[in-house]
Amino acid sequence: PHAGPLESKNQAAMSEVVPEPRQIPVVPMKPMGINASLLGYIGIDTIIEQMRKKTMKTGFDFNIMVVGQSGLGKSTLVNTLFKSHVSRKSSGWNREEKIPKTVEIKAIGHVIEEGGVKMKLTVIDTPGFGDQINNENCWEPIEKYINEQYEKFLKEEVNIARKKRIPDTRVHCCLYFISPTGHSLRPLDLEFMKHLSKVVNIIPVIAKADTMTLEEKTEFKQRVRKELEVNGIEFYPQKEFDEDLEDKTENDKIRQESMPFAVVGSDKEYQVNGKRVLGRKTPWGIIEVENLNHCEFALLRDFVIRTHLQDLKEVTHNIHYETYRAKRLNGNGGLPPMTVETEENHESNL
Repeated sequence: PHAGPLESKNQAAMSEVVPEPRQIPVVPMKPMGINASLLGYIGIDTIIEQMRKKTMKTGFDFNIMVVGQSGLGKSTLVNTLFKSHVSRKSSGWNREEKIPKTVEIKAIGHVIEEGGVKMKLTVIDTPGFGDQINNENCWEPIEKYINEQYEKFLKEEVNIARKKRIPDTRVHCCLYFISPTGHSLRPLDLEFMKHLSKVVNIIPVIAKADTMTLEEKTEFKQRVRKELEVNGIEFYPQKEFDEDLEDKTENDKIRQESMPFAVVGSDKEYQVNGKRVLGRKTPWGIIEVENLNHCEFALLRDFVIRTHLQDLKEVTHNIHYETYRAKRLNGNGGLPPMTVETEENHESNL
């Protein structure tokens, strides 16, 4: 049958429709480098000052955890780091208290101010760690505490009406105290660092380094580094998180030469050559804590506070917290975790 006049007209119209040419995506122009030929001052360089003012108003959070057996000078070292009584002694801890039956977590908060910069410092102590006859799985309460802080942050973050500034209780840095045996790491040290290096930034520290000779100290440091490498334990700063060549060069030097820091802590002052110095008095003289010829405390303080504090916080947020968050949301089918309040409301509705 022949096509009617209307059908043939439609076919002719369809044959005339030419497909539209595909639009070529617009490639953004490369930014042209404008050198020092600006016609006068704009003020771009004030951005840094604007950021400084804003962050000065809000202040900084820094949460540091200390882990190790009793008697390794954890409290003293933290007090020395921040040149004030910020560790557990200031919270009414007395020496008569018995060693806890299990690992306890004690968090003490302080506000430290220096040069107009406020830091909300929290020291998390772990009394009872490694002090029992059977220390099997004694890292579990510590791992649980670290993950609880991530969970707390995540719950705040997924709220519909969330706070402008979420309180940060996440552990940014864990100083792990190694006993100055001069031999090798104990299985407990290896087990702890193996489990916890995946969830927190671990900085290994050889405590009470004045109990070893210089030769013993050098040899012990090399042995510890070798054992960590053989056991595949990554400590902070981790190689894969170095962002550029400058970071890599600086961090390689720290990993190969300084780690683990062999330190001596003291919050007592002594007079040496007319100067007041932090030190430990011995029958043969005074060990100056901040003298690099005596111990590596100054290197540890510069590393934790003066060069890598911000990076410790960033690695915690971008790597450890993100890993926890992704695992948590995947396990929850991509849905935000149910908050405690929601669960309670749900039960009361039933």
